[in-house]
Amino acid sequence: MSQVDIQSARKQFQLHDTDTGSCDVQVAVLTKRIQHLTEHLKENRKDQNSRRGLIKMVNTRRSLLDYLKRKDEPRYRELVKELSLRR
Repeated sequence: MSQVDIQSARKQFQLHDTDTGSCDVQVAVLTKRIQHLTEHLKENRKDQNSRRGLIKMVNTRRSLLDYLKRKDEPRYRELVKELSLRR
């Protein structure tokens, strides 16, 4: 996974120019990392350390999405739609 992928996700979901830590940005970056790690695990089925990291990332994303849903539901719905997440 390259820095270019992460920066493109940040730019797409930023709320303002210097935003790097809002829920939207964090969820977008985690989604990119999850997709990359999922592809890795398809080829390396026995890589248990990466599998554990994937599970932690999914749980972190889930927590961030739950928080966003509580605080700002329209923004949550838009983010889930743009990232094509199952919800």
